[in-house]
Amino acid sequence: MFFIFGLRTKVVRSGVVTEVCRNCGNQAAQVITRRVTKFSLFFVPLIPLRTRYSQQCTFCGAEYDISRAEAQRLPVG
Repeated sequence: MFFIFGLRTKVVRSGVVTEVCRNCGNQAAQVITRRVTKFSLFFVPLIPLRTRYSQQCTFCGAEYDISRAEAQRLPVG
C-alpha cells in the first residue's frame, strides 16, 4: 500500500487598499493577499499548516509580510 501526500499553497487576493508604501514612501494601491499552506492526502487538501498575509505595493513592487490583525484592520475596498 502507498500514500500520495504533499503540501499545497493557495494564494487568495483579499483586496486592495490605498496607503503609503513602507519601501518607497509613495501613496499607492497595496494588494493584500493571504497564502494558506495545507497538507494534502491523495490530492485533497486536509489540514491547514500555515497562513500568511502579505502586502504588495503596486508602485514599486515591494512585498512584505503583515500580521493577521493588521490584514483584518485594513479597510479593503
